[in-house]
Amino acid sequence: MATPFIAVAAAALAGRYGIRAWQAFKTRPTQPRLRKFYEGGFYPTMTKREAALILGLRENATPDKIKEAHRRVMIANHPDAGGSHYLASKINEAKDVMLGKSKGSGSAF
Repeated sequence: MATPFIAVAAAALAGRYGIRAWQAFKTRPTQPRLRKFYEGGFYPTMTKREAALILGLRENATPDKIKEAHRRVMIANHPDAGGSHYLASKINEAKDVMLGKSKGSGSAF
């Protein structure tokens, strides 16, 4: 006779927990979904727009912001820290394009 009572009590507690969890989920603040880095393939010749996307900057960023962004992205993708040589060359190329040092030769790859 105690078995139906235990089942009903367990169902009631589970329902109460579910309702409270749902209310807590609904009241949490929404966070925008931001992409931190460029996701996608590369063009044959890097444009300033693509360079800005790779570094996570605007196209009219200052040289100091460009250098800081380059440093931050390069630390995350440096070949000595397990990153890719190809990505490191693209990051360096993006910095050069943004600073106006590009000769249009593209990456070494």
